[in-house]
Amino acid sequence: MILLGSTGSIGVNSLKIAKEFNLKIDTLVAGKNYKLLNKQIAQFKPNNVVVADKEIADKIEFKNVKYGEEAILEVIENSDSEIVINALVGAVGLKPTIKANQCNKKIALANKESLVIAGKFVDTSNLTPIDSEHFGLWYLLNGRKIKRMNITASGGALRDYPLEKLKDVKLDEVLKHPNWSMGRKITIDSATMVNKLFEVIEAKWLFGIDNIDAIIEKNSIIHSFIDFIDGSTTAHIAYADMRLPISFALLNKVEKEIVKHIDFNNISQLEFRKIDINRYPVWQLKEELIKNPDLGVVINSVNEIAIEKFINKEISFIDISKLILKVVEKYHNIQISNIDEIFEIEKEIKNRIIFKN
Repeated sequence: MILLGSTGSIGVNSLKIAKEFNLKIDTLVAGKNYKLLNKQIAQFKPNNVVVADKEIADKIEFKNVKYGEEAILEVIENSDSEIVINALVGAVGLKPTIKANQCNKKIALANKESLVIAGKFVDTSNLTPIDSEHFGLWYLLNGRKIKRMNITASGGALRDYPLEKLKDVKLDEVLKHPNWSMGRKITIDSATMVNKLFEVIEAKWLFGIDNIDAIIEKNSIIHSFIDFIDGSTTAHIAYADMRLPISFALLNKVEKEIVKHIDFNNISQLEFRKIDINRYPVWQLKEELIKNPDLGVVINSVNEIAIEKFINKEISFIDISKLILKVVEKYHNIQISNIDEIFEIEKEIKNRIIFKN
């Protein structure tokens, strides 16, 4: 397999599954965490290694290490491996997804942005999401007619903060997720609810449905549920462990225990909350985004820059949502006709609008 983003949370868990089921690693692609990458190289002995830039490449203990975006695309095209795990973070993951599509490779996708910004240009017929919520929806489908799909949200690190204090929260507070530990961007996206907006549009492209909703479930053990037209509802319940969707994405069929079953005797209560737009202002964009998914390019572009500004202490936490809403208002009629326009719009938004606010 080709593993893009090997040193991140999804990448590390993918390698655990690879080791457990004796799967061959053809290529490791990582960013700047060269110490962990060197350990992975020593253990899994890949045929190819690609990193972010030459400075990092010089620190990698591997012959013929490559670097840069073009090197990723080349290794996807030239590798005999039939599966690509795309666990890159952000819009940088789009071109590898498109390239894997073009090469007729199976894609195990953890890069949300590929579908968020270019869903209508991605062939999902040979794509499996590595995502607890979408894996849960897939798991529940059984041919019956559906009324609505539902995904759950944790609510993020600030779900219980007084609203008046949100303007003053610091980065370390936003990163203290109550239920799991993942990268900075996805943890911030969880706190703003941008992550759930992205998952809604992912579900639209993956399952061809517009009637999608989300609700906060504080324990993060119910990942999704489906309302059927007969009035019944089924839910997918499991501990939040990415090894489960990864296993199905890589193996198609799993006949052994990947995670422990939940002991409901130890669950004192299940608590659900409506997603409040006073706490999560971006959630008001959900229906507009479903109707015009091209807005995903806008939201993602603004969000990436806004998060960077928040991390650098240039804006407050609540300014992330304000920037997104402000720019979406300017671009609400956007229509995208080809892949090249996506990159043009990204550049325009990041250079002309965000930096001139």
